[in-house]
Amino acid sequence: MTLNPMRMENKTSVRVFVFSGLTDDSSLVPFLFIFFLLVYMVTVVGNVGMMIAVRTLSSLHSPMYYFLSYLSMVDLCLSSAVTPKMLCDLWSDMKSISFHCCALQLFFFAGLAVTESLVLSGMSYDRYVAICHPLYYITIMTKTKCLVLLLLASSIGLLQAFIQTTCIFSLEYCRMNIIDHYYCDIPPLLKLSCSRTLPCYILSVISMSLCGVGAMLMVFVSYTLIVTSILQMKSMEGRKKAFSTCSSHMLCVAIFYGTSCFVYLRPPSTVFEKQDQVVSIIYTVMIPMVNPLIYSLRNREVKKAVKEALCRFQL
Repeated sequence: MTLNPMRMENKTSVRVFVFSGLTDDSSLVPFLFIFFLLVYMVTVVGNVGMMIAVRTLSSLHSPMYYFLSYLSMVDLCLSSAVTPKMLCDLWSDMKSISFHCCALQLFFFAGLAVTESLVLSGMSYDRYVAICHPLYYITIMTKTKCLVLLLLASSIGLLQAFIQTTCIFSLEYCRMNIIDHYYCDIPPLLKLSCSRTLPCYILSVISMSLCGVGAMLMVFVSYTLIVTSILQMKSMEGRKKAFSTCSSHMLCVAIFYGTSCFVYLRPPSTVFEKQDQVVSIIYTVMIPMVNPLIYSLRNREVKKAVKEALCRFQL
């Protein structure tokens, strides 16, 4: 799946875009650079560590952690599509990006973001089967079924990203080339275009509604059934255990969908531009770091498996 440079280039005179960046205050640059560099380092270590743990520790060889390992890979790629360029731009006077690199950044960001939302919905289905149908969990959540769900999530994510990116970069960009953001995203690019953007805006809303809202609906239905099943349990200890297995996932879902909906599922406006940037930082930079921390710190099985591995390593 490749982008067509000729199709995107024949209607525009802009060859380079310039980001407005995170801040105009030069005194904040050192602090922001160190902070986001540390965040990115923790993101890389946390997600790579989670993938290695799931891969090597036999106690984590279950569908739930198979999904979690894939989520870590998506988080790592999502952060890497935005954060390194953002860090370089903090020290640069000219925060520029070429037309085609901007298209590639948007393609990977949009594809990975939707893939993550679909993976999270797949994880909610996994929790539903584990809690509501525990006796059939192994036979329902087979490796083949997990692989199909993950491949489907990735395919849908990349396909909608290709369609949206092709639409956005087929618009005309005449003279203005300053993107009021720190990475190439759909809302600021639509504001920058000098051609009719309504079709692309409608396409973006439809895509987010089908993929994002569809995934949210699956999460909502799954957790409605999960909560109903938990409340019917007679054992208080059983209820606590069931809730504990879902709490990490529910927290990650709430943060990701909440911030995404704030930016993409509302009418276009210039009133909340700075707020948009702050919210964008949450789901492009912070969430990929937070997800593995939430799952490792709040999950007893992960903590137990890692401690056992560390003990064996020390011996």
